[in-house]
Amino acid sequence: MAARNRGNPLALAALICLYERPMHPYEVATTLRQRNKHESVRLNYGSLYAVFGSLEKRGLISEAEVTREGRLPERTVYELTGAGLAEIHDWMAELVGVPRKEYPDFEAALALLVALPPDQVLALLRERADRLEVGISQSHAAGEVLRKQQVPRLLRVETEFHTALLDAELAFVRRLADELESGSLEGLDWWRTVHGDGPVAPPVPRSSTEERT
Repeated sequence: MAARNRGNPLALAALICLYERPMHPYEVATTLRQRNKHESVRLNYGSLYAVFGSLEKRGLISEAEVTREGRLPERTVYELTGAGLAEIHDWMAELVGVPRKEYPDFEAALALLVALPPDQVLALLRERADRLEVGISQSHAAGEVLRKQQVPRLLRVETEFHTALLDAELAFVRRLADELESGSLEGLDWWRTVHGDGPVAPPVPRSSTEERT
């Protein structure tokens, strides 16, 4: 049985391409780009060959044939194995059905926000909101292009999800910026003292819940 190693969605995308028919790695990359899947799965041509090597080592794919066209280098065509088909099913079921803790860069920045002065953060949040608005417009436009091309909704739901995430982030960023600007953000006074906008910084404030315990 193949060991579980499900940290790279590009490996799953490669397996699903091979589920359609045997392909060589470059053909898989071309297929993903033609279908715009590189917007959802990080595609790197160099790492794709390493991915294929790992999948073969785990017994999820196997060499089908070696082809050569003219003076081009030989290309190894791979096919899906029975273990690979089972891995697609199990991996997809896990991704769709089980929420997993992720670590977005912006969430990390929010966790460390106190490192920057409040006024600078306010300006940066407003800038981020502007960029998000542009991204949302572009996402809507991309979705509209796919709709006009009569791409079934099933094959473009990831675009809808991406837009929904951007909408939610924009709403959060605007709300946080408004609280900063109005001075209503809890802990703001302490934050200002950290950056010299008040007396010597007091200890990190505790939440009301911590104070009761």
